[in-house]
Amino acid sequence: MASKKRIILVEDEEDIAAFIKLQADMSGYLLHVEVDGINGLKAIERERPDLVVLDIMLPGLNGFDVCRRMKSNPELKNIPIIIISAKSDELDVVLGLELGADDYVAKPFSPKVLFSRVKAVLRRGSEDQKKAKTLHFGEFILEVDSYLLKRGDENITLTLSEFGIIKRLLLNRGRVLTRNQLLDDIQNDDSFIVDRNVDVHIAALRKKLGPKFNWIETVRGVGYRLKDDLLEES
Repeated sequence: MASKKRIILVEDEEDIAAFIKLQADMSGYLLHVEVDGINGLKAIERERPDLVVLDIMLPGLNGFDVCRRMKSNPELKNIPIIIISAKSDELDVVLGLELGADDYVAKPFSPKVLFSRVKAVLRRGSEDQKKAKTLHFGEFILEVDSYLLKRGDENITLTLSEFGIIKRLLLNRGRVLTRNQLLDDIQNDDSFIVDRNVDVHIAALRKKLGPKFNWIETVRGVGYRLKDDLLEES
């Protein structure tokens, strides 16, 4: 029998921590709770969990600093992080993602929604997948070496920018990527590139993927996420 995945939750609101702990128990995870950033980071260093759920507003050491210190530590940097934040804190969410967090869930949230994201992050592709020659989603196949997107026998022509964006989204399936993160994948000879260029390429990709599924989700005020296969009907 596979061992249970270990999660550290750093959250100072007792009622929120309690219902997350209950859902973790029901979902088959081992969850340890810390109520401030300093002790949270110590617990992460000591226990090396499979995943960290991290509030932003914490006493002692805020969530940004915890995230920053984890990502600068070679022994902790590969531990995935989900940040939880109030909906109004969109700039905070963007900063957290750009510091290296893997995903976020906006408060207030359903515990089931949080643990669907936990499951998706833990399942996310390994380094072997990132070296794959083909990437699959739904009825589509992205052939990495040939820069082709295929639906069955049909070849869907992509620009270099569209290819870069869809590849990045696929390699981070289920993860929210900010516009700034996706800008790296835009091929442009002009020196002036703004984040709204991403929106234009996303619109073109959506048109090429067709209306059957809204594969590319907009996360308002933050960026975009490629829908996870197991969540596509939710």
